[in-house]
Amino acid sequence: MDFNFDQKIQRENTHSVKFDGRRQYFGTTDVSPLWVADMDFAVPECVTRALQERINHPVFGYTLYPESIYQSIIDWFQRRHQWTIEREWIVFAPGVVPSLFAAAKAFAQEGEGVIVQSPVYFPFFSAVTTNNRKLINNPLREINGRYEMDFEHLEQCAQQGATLLMLCTPHNPVGRVWSEAELQQVLEISRRYDLTILSDDIHCDLVYSGVKHTMLGRLAQPGDKLITTIAPNKSFNIPGLGLSALVIPNAAERNAMKHMFETLHVGNYNPLSIAAFEAAYREGDHWLDALMQYLETTRDFAADFIAREIPQIKLIKPEATYLLWLDCRGLGMGDAQLRDFFVRSCKVGMNPGTVFGEGGSGFMRMNIGARSVVIINALNSILKNIPSRSNEL
Repeated sequence: MDFNFDQKIQRENTHSVKFDGRRQYFGTTDVSPLWVADMDFAVPECVTRALQERINHPVFGYTLYPESIYQSIIDWFQRRHQWTIEREWIVFAPGVVPSLFAAAKAFAQEGEGVIVQSPVYFPFFSAVTTNNRKLINNPLREINGRYEMDFEHLEQCAQQGATLLMLCTPHNPVGRVWSEAELQQVLEISRRYDLTILSDDIHCDLVYSGVKHTMLGRLAQPGDKLITTIAPNKSFNIPGLGLSALVIPNAAERNAMKHMFETLHVGNYNPLSIAAFEAAYREGDHWLDALMQYLETTRDFAADFIAREIPQIKLIKPEATYLLWLDCRGLGMGDAQLRDFFVRSCKVGMNPGTVFGEGGSGFMRMNIGARSVVIINALNSILKNIPSRSNEL
């Protein structure tokens, strides 16, 4: 099947955060928006068809989750990830970020510790701190251009009264796909210290060739305290529709999350989200496969271009996601100066690494979920404006 990811789609004036939010975020609209993590590609035809069919019915009342949506999840994760999910394990949620906040409240009391692994997607921090839980950081280690978990330090963190570990897998922003051996170590530590794990697997489908993502839930044993967040939102470019799901094998953890959502009266979702969610998982395989080929070509081009033309910047080449984690420390700029350089001189709008916590200083996150010509033009603009006096590493 042929999919056109080079199609130019006008996103301005559609209330898009990525495009229409540029002035608020960057102070100007004159930047190529390569920041917030959605893509510029049209969603699969199966999704638009399902939405249109639902729109053709003129009533949009309170909506139940049909059994077919549960089955679409079960089938997708068996087919794509060899993970067997039971129907009763599935709990629907209003999104992954609300699930982070709910888990922090459900599995840690005020003052108790929640472990995060920076640099990481910034709601991991706010889910802890805004709920008056103790933030315990287990920083990732960069070793020869590759990020690894510090397991010795993770054990020390667990000994500080932690009750919850928030794991990002595949990891945003560094792009690591954790190996099965690494995930087994995480599980072993969680068992020793009775940790609950929230495993954010929202990027699990966006994995490049030659790499295998292992769902932590596939390795878990009965008794492990594990909540896995899943959604087609990133995979199929429907994050604005919001709906996600949790897979929670243990009844105690499942009931705790259900109770947390019930206390906020969060549970009824709109029929369009349900239609899109199910259609993506039921019929989206071919589109996703084509998307990953397109993204991999863009990723490889960017990696080669940066290594050849802009050696002052080091790319931590991602194994998954459509996000590039750029080490810009060789430019010799402070973080404020670095952000201003890319916005004002290069006219490229990216996320500054500092928002991802410790280990993010000197880095930028670039979203390559766009037409390849957009990425090529952005890289050429950076090359054209690189200060000649910057330090090459």
